[in-house]
Amino acid sequence: MNSFPPDHPPVTLTIAGSDSSAGAGIQADLKTFFAFHTYGATAITSIVAEHPGRVLAISAVAPSLVGSQIEAVFDSLPVAAVKTGMLYLPAIVREVAARLSDLGPGLPLVVDPVLSASCGDPLSARDSLAALGESLFPLARLVTPNQGEAELLLGRALRSSDDLADAALALAKRFGVPFLLKGGHLSGESAVDVLAEGGIFRSFAAPRVPGASPHGTGCTLSAAITARLAWGDSLVSAIAAAKRWLTSLLPHTLRFGPYVFLPLTEPGGAATTPP
Repeated sequence: MNSFPPDHPPVTLTIAGSDSSAGAGIQADLKTFFAFHTYGATAITSIVAEHPGRVLAISAVAPSLVGSQIEAVFDSLPVAAVKTGMLYLPAIVREVAARLSDLGPGLPLVVDPVLSASCGDPLSARDSLAALGESLFPLARLVTPNQGEAELLLGRALRSSDDLADAALALAKRFGVPFLLKGGHLSGESAVDVLAEGGIFRSFAAPRVPGASPHGTGCTLSAAITARLAWGDSLVSAIAAAKRWLTSLLPHTLRFGPYVFLPLTEPGGAATTPP
């Protein structure tokens, strides 16, 4: 495992798709890494022509080229933590798992199993789900599905925070790694995320901000957790810090016509300082 000089920020690597609207994917990850004062590196898995209302087209990067990007980053930079997002094809999932097993064993890995866009359009081949469970989840420090992704993994609907807790415990037991189920799509006064680890669960709640449903919140949350893990936080501390920071952005969303995006600056233009 590489180490970084004490006068340099930790390096965070995102392995994900490129979002042309820059609200999610690689672009959201890099903005978040910067906000948390880490040096962000990338391995791009796919080019997605999309905006919050529609996915127009997807072109996958060859799995071998994805692997070469990961190798190039590890050859040149002291990676401290890794996250994955949209991997799209089973062959890409398996390539990423093989490269990380070889180049970054033991590094904190946050797996965000991106299966669909905010608008509901698919962002993953159907058989990618099995590849994630077989090859990538076992390497993870944390897996962060949203409600819909957790429902696909479990094969049943989730209607409440209690359902989320049961689902998180079931998934953590099945795959042997911690799961954070994001509850932002559920109704209620609070947005509650549930972490299951070692047979117990913890809830992370924040007041729901009315009318705030911006593009890319899942990518942003998992990237913020990754950044805090790179700085050496415990898993619970990393999740709590990421949740607080994301919640602080929601009252200041950017609206372009019908589409809503997260800001990564404070009102007035000052740089956002994570808590």
